[in-house]
Amino acid sequence: MKSSNIGGQAVLEGIMMKNRDKYAVAVRKPDKEIEVSVDEYKSVIPWKSVTKVPFIRGIFNFIDSMVLGMKTLMFSASFFEDEEGTPEVLTEEALAKREKRDKMIMNLTVAFSVVLAVGIFMVLPYFLSNILRKHIESRAVITILEGVIRVGIFLAYILLVSRMEDIQRTFMYHGAEHKCINCIEHGLTLNVENVRASSKQHKRCGTSFLFFVMIVSIIFCFFITAESQIMRVLLRIALFPLIAGVSYEIIKLAGNSDNVIVNLLSRPGLWVQNLTTKEPDDSMIEVAICAVEAVFDWKAYEAENFGREL
Repeated sequence: MKSSNIGGQAVLEGIMMKNRDKYAVAVRKPDKEIEVSVDEYKSVIPWKSVTKVPFIRGIFNFIDSMVLGMKTLMFSASFFEDEEGTPEVLTEEALAKREKRDKMIMNLTVAFSVVLAVGIFMVLPYFLSNILRKHIESRAVITILEGVIRVGIFLAYILLVSRMEDIQRTFMYHGAEHKCINCIEHGLTLNVENVRASSKQHKRCGTSFLFFVMIVSIIFCFFITAESQIMRVLLRIALFPLIAGVSYEIIKLAGNSDNVIVNLLSRPGLWVQNLTTKEPDDSMIEVAICAVEAVFDWKAYEAENFGREL
């Protein structure tokens, strides 16, 4: 496998694909036509050099991914608002106000999502495991139990949301995204037939990243020895950016290596992806291909890495 370094995510009835600073969103509209929008993404982090530093870049990449993900999700949702109504005509001033409002809502949503995630996946497992301290004296055992609870909450959350019909379709688009990338990275011509035959699992997936966050957090929590309960909670919150940074480096290594040990470490994350990716239909694959081709010259990539012109 030759890593292409492109990535993306599923949105409402569509897919976003990103290559360097350029991204494309392809959406299957209610009239069944495919709308493709291409734009340049400007990072929320103004210091470019910082985003290249190992273990730190993962923190900023995580923030950028959430911001871009929310932005593209809102874009895809706009095609399904007031489908039967008359399109609203806005003046330039009204349009600017709406964009400003949407940006503020998006930033608040991202901030709230981060706080909620830290609360549910970092703080809550600590308090739940703390209940057992009366019966278990070993700090190591309690820390491992906290990690098990954290992973359990994560898996339960995925299982819960996967029951929603709209989410099931989104997971199918998620599968189409992975299949397209796998098709390219294995040197195959990017078409519906080859994409359909490709794997819906990928080592650089965000699901695997989140799973590694759960696992890496167990290791880091072993080093929290503060006596104060408040301090133990605060240290868990403070360590979250570093945990995300380390998890990002693991995912980046996995995506660029076929080493046996790396593949073994990646396997649990790939198993979890069975919950967040579903087999897409051909119409979804067509959307994914449109998103890829809008930002990535896969023919040049395959000629360079596999030595054959397409």
